[in-house]
Amino acid sequence: MKSYQLVVIGGGAAGMTIAAGAASLGAHVALIERHTHLGGDCLHYGCVPSKALIEAAHDVYVMKQTAEKYNVTLNGDAVYSKTKASVDRARNIIQSHDGTKRFEDLGVDVYIGEASFLSANEVEVAGQLVVGEKFAISTGSQPIIPPIEGLDTIPYLTNETIFEQTERPERLLVIGGGAIGMELSQAYAHLGTEVTVIEGAKSLMPKEDKNMVEVLQRQIEQELVLHLNTTVTHVQKATGGIEVTVETDGESRVIETDAVLVAVGRKPRIEALRLDRAGVDVQKGYVQVDASLRTSQRHIFAVGDTIQSLPFTHVAGLEGKTVVTNALFGLRTKPDYRAVPWVTFTTPELFHLGLTEEEAREKYDDIKVYQTGLDEVDRFVINGRTEGRVKLIANKRGKLIGAHAIGEQAGEWMQEVVYAMARKDKVGQLSRVVHPYPIRGAAVQRAADLYWRERLFDGPLPKWLKRYFDWKQGE
Repeated sequence: MKSYQLVVIGGGAAGMTIAAGAASLGAHVALIERHTHLGGDCLHYGCVPSKALIEAAHDVYVMKQTAEKYNVTLNGDAVYSKTKASVDRARNIIQSHDGTKRFEDLGVDVYIGEASFLSANEVEVAGQLVVGEKFAISTGSQPIIPPIEGLDTIPYLTNETIFEQTERPERLLVIGGGAIGMELSQAYAHLGTEVTVIEGAKSLMPKEDKNMVEVLQRQIEQELVLHLNTTVTHVQKATGGIEVTVETDGESRVIETDAVLVAVGRKPRIEALRLDRAGVDVQKGYVQVDASLRTSQRHIFAVGDTIQSLPFTHVAGLEGKTVVTNALFGLRTKPDYRAVPWVTFTTPELFHLGLTEEEAREKYDDIKVYQTGLDEVDRFVINGRTEGRVKLIANKRGKLIGAHAIGEQAGEWMQEVVYAMARKDKVGQLSRVVHPYPIRGAAVQRAADLYWRERLFDGPLPKWLKRYFDWKQGE
């Protein structure tokens, strides 16, 4: 039996942040990970493999577009094994950066195995008893599997298994039109797979700004088959592959496919922890925490996908940093989510920060919206990638409360808006940023310029200026 000042359960983004931060400050730390390698969901199933796949697929997509643009002939299809190799290479390189040795060199004791609470201060892992003064739960999430008749009779895919496929399916049916579903659907379509997406809602991605989603949906529908307001009712094996029965407005039909990807969301991976033995409150499958990330047991903290916050790796890292100070020094600091952005890595990319226009109109009596199309920005015109928009949302005083964009590499060139919102700047201050010509970031400035145009030309100032210059002329 060993005793620690802090026991971290889960070696993903948040867990590694907490363990490294606490150990660097001199605390005695244990880090428990159920996989043989650290890295968590992001490394094994999420951000890293999906973005590596998307990048490889995007290369193929751009080659095809470029060949068509310049009347060049391409022969053959993309070799899927090369795509798989790029995914594996990315995971292996990043895994080497966050290996067990790094944490052992920091003085962290790393345990490999499934952790289970025996009491509020004891966990068992691989037959060993670990005692802690403080605990941090960061065990990540797992795919939600909907109760569809016959689904358990086929070898369906999830985002935890699709990256291990050695062959590309000719036909792929995706259940779920959220971020995971859209990213993987489009990637496989770019690689040459015939993709069909089934989404139960009447529109894609309802948490995103409506105008941005409209642009994305137009692009998506050019590349794959999208069925909205549709549910899957039955799945079964067939001679030619898999038969999927779907229903739209009470009418059923059968779609044949070679593979089915389930992408309807994820849920906390906490069952094995036996949190009931520790007296930790769990509601609707999520660990309950206060604003300082403490659970119902004040010495036990929880972060990341185990709690109901924003389900992103960068948010888990933010929460992890908060736990380090709160757990070690008894502080009650709170993570600030107001200026946390996220990106859906489709083509084009979808960027989200703060309130959508719909949310802002519900929350505020008066808002200002400044937006521009990418066809008005020289760099996008030069590149021939003009499909997209930028939208800046401000309160009546001009302070940023939301920003959204869809366009090539939007996740990169919208970062200055994140900084501006974190500083609680007004939209007009973005207009004063000087950009080298021509870059994509000028899209932000062009949208922000509308703030000054409104103030200068839509108010009483033009009339006063005209009187002034008429007076000067008459001197």
